[in-house]
Amino acid sequence: MQESNYSVNNFEQCIKCTICTAYCPVVPVNPLYPGPKQAGPDGERLRLKNPFFYDENLKYCMNCKRCENACPSGVKIADIIHSARKKYSSARPSLRDRILAGTDFMGAVARPVAPVVNAVMATDLAKVAMDSFLGVDKHRSFPKYQFKGFEGWFRRNARKAQAEYPNQVAFFHGCSTEFQHPEVGKAFVSVMNALGYGVQLIDEQCCGVAMISNGLWKAAEKHARHNIETFSKTDLPIVTTASTCTFTMRDEYPDILGVDNSAVRDRITLVEKFIYEKVDDGKVKLVFKPDFKARVAYHIPCHMEKLGWSIFTRRLLEAIPGMNLTILDSGCCGIAGTYGFKKENYKYSQAIGKPLFEQIASVHPEYVTCECDTCKWQIEMSTGYKVLNPILILAEALDLEATSRANAAQ
Repeated sequence: MQESNYSVNNFEQCIKCTICTAYCPVVPVNPLYPGPKQAGPDGERLRLKNPFFYDENLKYCMNCKRCENACPSGVKIADIIHSARKKYSSARPSLRDRILAGTDFMGAVARPVAPVVNAVMATDLAKVAMDSFLGVDKHRSFPKYQFKGFEGWFRRNARKAQAEYPNQVAFFHGCSTEFQHPEVGKAFVSVMNALGYGVQLIDEQCCGVAMISNGLWKAAEKHARHNIETFSKTDLPIVTTASTCTFTMRDEYPDILGVDNSAVRDRITLVEKFIYEKVDDGKVKLVFKPDFKARVAYHIPCHMEKLGWSIFTRRLLEAIPGMNLTILDSGCCGIAGTYGFKKENYKYSQAIGKPLFEQIASVHPEYVTCECDTCKWQIEMSTGYKVLNPILILAEALDLEATSRANAAQ
């Protein structure tokens, strides 16, 4: 596969306005982090002269992309920072980092004994042990593994029927749907079938975002190449339910890993965007239950902000009769994937998320919705409010039989 040239950074476009620093969620809470301007374009000028100027404190960058969203010159600040980590860092991933990054491997290991793993991981003894020996903060709660995953359910209950639908999509479901939240995948299949779309599973591997965060660059590149090669074997839309997986495969593969995805990038999309565009084009119809009611707060994850796609989720949710929707102020929840699990980051993670947690409590919704699984874990742990993926809300709010009939008649 030909290497992409996207990874060439554009630090010379920086006009030194420091707006990136003003928008960085890490700077106000962590004095060790030099900030995006100094860590990114300023530091790059020095590093190109002498690698001696590389600062290991760049590890505190959350890669939330808020600096890039704020930059008036379009500088890829976070990409510059993580490319520098990849090129210059002498730190090697610890056992903890490898465990946190190995989402698909750990899920496969835990699944056969999921009830036991969940029970042990919830005990104070296990949390203290992980804190002491691995550096996973003892205050962090872990998502529960499921004994039965999404792919197994799909093979048993849904696969045979998918060929009956006139249109087809390929579903990239990701690690959390497979190992922790199979209900998200089930809801996806139900909604897509009601819209007249069959669902095909593909030979996917983890998107690799946790590997990027933890410095496992070769493993991340291997996963990226596998996924792009797999996507290239079909001409179907590649639809996802997780904002970070979507963003990673579209933008991080070329910009940080140097893996060319140009042949498939435009086919990688999020389910809310996919559905909204089909509805807007008049290609599908949505029929909602007349008695559905819910009071929901929508948290826009950082990578959803970077994609610029939250408007599609918002419009779909607002279209639901009986939906009382509050759009929360744009703010980072603080977890940044595996970042908030680490002992050295935990207090910063919670401090970053505090304004969001307080706002959720003030709104007091029935539940929160967002497209990011790790945001879900952070908000549920820190506020006590249940968090649902938007596709679960759509599956509940839609009259699936009426929607199916409406789309079959088109």
